[in-house]
Amino acid sequence: MKVPEIFGSLVFSDTVMRERLPKETYVALKRTIERNETLDLSVANIVANAMKDWAIEKNATHYTHWFQPMTGITAEKHDSFISPIGDGKIIMEFSGRELIKGEPDASSFPSGGLRSTFEARGYTAWDPTSYAFIKDGTLCIPTVFCSYGGHILDKKTPLLRSMQVINTQALRILKIFRTKAKRVIPTVGAEQEYFLIDKDLYNKRKDLIYCGRTLFGARPPKGQELGDHYFGAIKTRVAAYMKELDETLWKYGILAKTKHNESAPAQHELAPIFDNCNIATDHNQLTMEIMKKVAEKHNLVCLLHEKPFAGVNGSGKHNNWSLATDTGINLLEPGISPKDNAQFLLFISAVIRAVDIYQDILRVSAASAGNDHRLGGTEAPPAIISMFLGDELTAIFEALASGNSYKGNSIADMEIGVRCLPKLPKDNTDRNRTSPFAFTGNKFEFRMLGSNASIACTNTILNTIIAESLDYFATELENCSDVNATLSALIKDTYIKHKRIVFNGNNYCNEWIEEAGRRGLSNLKSVATALPTYASEKSVSLFNKYGVYSKEEVLARMEILQINYAKTINIEAHTALEMVRKQISPAVSLYCKELAKCVYYKKEIGVNFDAEKKVLERLSDNNVALLAKSDELEKLLNKASHFTDVSKSAMFFSDEICKTMNEMRAIADNMESYTARNYWPLPTYGDLMFCI
Repeated sequence: MKVPEIFGSLVFSDTVMRERLPKETYVALKRTIERNETLDLSVANIVANAMKDWAIEKNATHYTHWFQPMTGITAEKHDSFISPIGDGKIIMEFSGRELIKGEPDASSFPSGGLRSTFEARGYTAWDPTSYAFIKDGTLCIPTVFCSYGGHILDKKTPLLRSMQVINTQALRILKIFRTKAKRVIPTVGAEQEYFLIDKDLYNKRKDLIYCGRTLFGARPPKGQELGDHYFGAIKTRVAAYMKELDETLWKYGILAKTKHNESAPAQHELAPIFDNCNIATDHNQLTMEIMKKVAEKHNLVCLLHEKPFAGVNGSGKHNNWSLATDTGINLLEPGISPKDNAQFLLFISAVIRAVDIYQDILRVSAASAGNDHRLGGTEAPPAIISMFLGDELTAIFEALASGNSYKGNSIADMEIGVRCLPKLPKDNTDRNRTSPFAFTGNKFEFRMLGSNASIACTNTILNTIIAESLDYFATELENCSDVNATLSALIKDTYIKHKRIVFNGNNYCNEWIEEAGRRGLSNLKSVATALPTYASEKSVSLFNKYGVYSKEEVLARMEILQINYAKTINIEAHTALEMVRKQISPAVSLYCKELAKCVYYKKEIGVNFDAEKKVLERLSDNNVALLAKSDELEKLLNKASHFTDVSKSAMFFSDEICKTMNEMRAIADNMESYTARNYWPLPTYGDLMFCI
């Protein structure tokens, strides 16, 4: 297999378009994309026909508008290319209208109250900035998704809007620095963590099937204490899976680069190379789907839940974000000249200001029921947003803030735009794995996201909040009389005002949580407490100002997330009830019966039966307590079913139902520790994490 030959072979890429489209059509399409204009139907017809011919050559028979509704996963409705011509014959057709616009039923997708159930009409529209591809014999066309009334119902549309906003504001800054760039593109690399377990064992666990995580499970004798799994030799079965996964992803033009074992047993990671923010988002959605499909071929299951196993690390998704120009310049990379470094420090200042002002909204982008189990678990950042800059960059900002000269490892003092700013090496500082938002030399790594999250929301928020800071800076610089003086003052004043968000230490320690409180940073520990900030006046005003979301669309998204949270916990609670009443409690009762027999016969023959009696008493008492707790949980669920206020419902699930489920789990896990292996009805943690 030659990787260059298979790479992108299932993608209707720019190379394929150049080969198959008439030159004037190709130029017209590229111009439409670059200028964000409406595609002429005559051009669309030619593109659609070429796309169809190419897809048929690749054995495709259907096409679909591939979109990303508010479910967090992708959606598709498949239509064949066939068209009747009479006499029982057909031809294969695909028109420009079918390429540009589709009409899936929108009634069953989450809308947050923007639509009623009977209002079924919705539209998909081709996103020509993301390439079409072939999946399972179907031509997939990336599209946006909106309602009949024009409300956006997907994750791609606001992302594209936010990319336009940050492009506009960044170009204003670059114009001041006389930089020859015509376009600024946010770039993203999404590192993807995941677990692999045996499919036969998976099928024996209702909690994994229904919830994606284990609701019960005693810790095995060995976890990740020795650190021997991290970067360790990859097991044969896993290596075979990774090999096929890489080859499949490469065919879709996905830049899968790195693979390795992660910290927890059965945990692994895949990391791609940076790409355009929109394409990176599409690719990550496709990656998660392919990871699961390839696993099935190896009789494995890929778990993308944020915390599938208690007691070991959960899985995150590290969103590496940066800004690049069409001239190939990374705006978050230090330069050599005073101008380059002044520009660099201004963009870093914009990020500092944005993350501090909008920390609550950024926290919302990582909020999910699963992530509540992961964040702050001595494995992932706490629910407090902070930034890591590194010692050298922090020292530079501190010198600017104090008015002192910076004298670090480099030889020259610094004065913005006047004297020489010392060149900063790319790896000017250590990495901080505990920071939720860390500068790593030429990008910021947002580490709070959960493994199964769409990166669209996070990057929509990042693009928008940073664009707002760039807007503020550009307005100040465009209206000043002395650019150098104003530039210096902006960088200095921004750092002084927003330095509370900068923390280079250990985010896992309790001392930081206390210090963050003194600094006035938010600590939104759960989804239920975090989500209301999405609809704050500050948030609504921000998104409305830049046309990313209307007020109604923000409120709808908050409601969708609250409902999804409550429904997720509701499913978990009902699953826990079923497992306790139909599996765990009956199995323990059978073991207790066996113990009771043993006690009886030992007593009959005068043999000491204290050991069996103690275990019998412990398990019997625990079984009574477990069933009582299950009754308590059922009553709470009945109460929850009558809530009409989604915000109160989410809070009730967070405060009451999750608490009761945790108490029930503690009892069940203790019972597992005392129940004979052949009686326990579920594959254990040891089975699941060490049996591949």
